[in-house]
Amino acid sequence: MFIDEEILKASGGVFKKHKKGEYIFHEGDHPVFFFQIAEGCIKMFNTNADGKEFTQSEFKEGESFGEPPLFIDEVYPSSAMAVMDSVVVKLSKEKFFEILDTHAVYQKKIIALLARRIYNKTSSTREIINHSPETRILSFLNAYKKRSSQESLPIEIPFTRQQIANYTGLRVETVIRTLSKMKSSHIVQIVNRKLIY
Repeated sequence: MFIDEEILKASGGVFKKHKKGEYIFHEGDHPVFFFQIAEGCIKMFNTNADGKEFTQSEFKEGESFGEPPLFIDEVYPSSAMAVMDSVVVKLSKEKFFEILDTHAVYQKKIIALLARRIYNKTSSTREIINHSPETRILSFLNAYKKRSSQESLPIEIPFTRQQIANYTGLRVETVIRTLSKMKSSHIVQIVNRKLIY
């Protein structure tokens, strides 16, 4: 958990329910709140003029999202939407900064959090620009396993082929074709349409 929920409540944080598919904010909106997930999952994504979606990241319970624009007074570069029914704590930007001013531990946490996101974004961009579809997919799968703290054992990957395409910047047909090749090479398993890696 990034900020203790009791501290968020005491500072005026409001717990808001969001249905699956409901937007928390849209690309181009001005940021006025800090957001942290109490339950569920939120994705941040962009959509191009043709309607193709590129998922920037997903955030789960205890994680915050959308912070960088708060610090630099810029609009959101992506939209945020509930992937499932979720509960999000929203706290005014001013109260968020007060927490950072009065709790040094959270200053260190936000710096580490933002540094990790910049590092991950740079790494994933490098993969998208420079590598084959298989390398992009492997990079995505490895990142998911690392984040899940299950790097050593094969696990079911809970993403559809379309979601993997959205994360990797590939077409869904390319993802399906590449996963089939990876199955033939024994890199992944596909059991009852479920992807195991």
